[in-house]
Amino acid sequence: QVQLVESGGGLVQAGDSLRLSCAASGRTFSNYVMGWFRQAPGKEREFVAGISWTGGRTYYADSVKGRFTISRDNAKNTVNLQMNSLKPEDTAVYYCAADRNHRVVVATASHEYDYWGQGTQVTVSS
Repeated sequence: QVQLVESGGGLVQAGDSLRLSCAASGRTFSNYVMGWFRQAPGKEREFVAGISWTGGRTYYADSVKGRFTISRDNAKNTVNLQMNSLKPEDTAVYYCAADRNHRVVVATASHEYDYWGQGTQVTVSS
């Protein structure tokens, strides 16, 4: 069992940066692919970024590529999402998720992930 707790959300202006963090409990955190998803009001939850168990492989949605960076520190049981050049369309609740069935392949479908955090709100004003 893995418990995930996100932090770092907030209200910023377009062009600003935010850094989201996800703290994980459980000894097996380092074995899992980790991902960030987001859900805007009235929209489906969508994949944002994912990272393999060693951090050697990352994958991003086209909408955030070049602006967002995912990283992990297995010694600290944390995964981070650095978000730069934020846009109003980035406004959403951001969720951290763990995929216990994969170590290298980064899945983009939410049903592939087994554990979820409670989410943190990111609001970008224009």
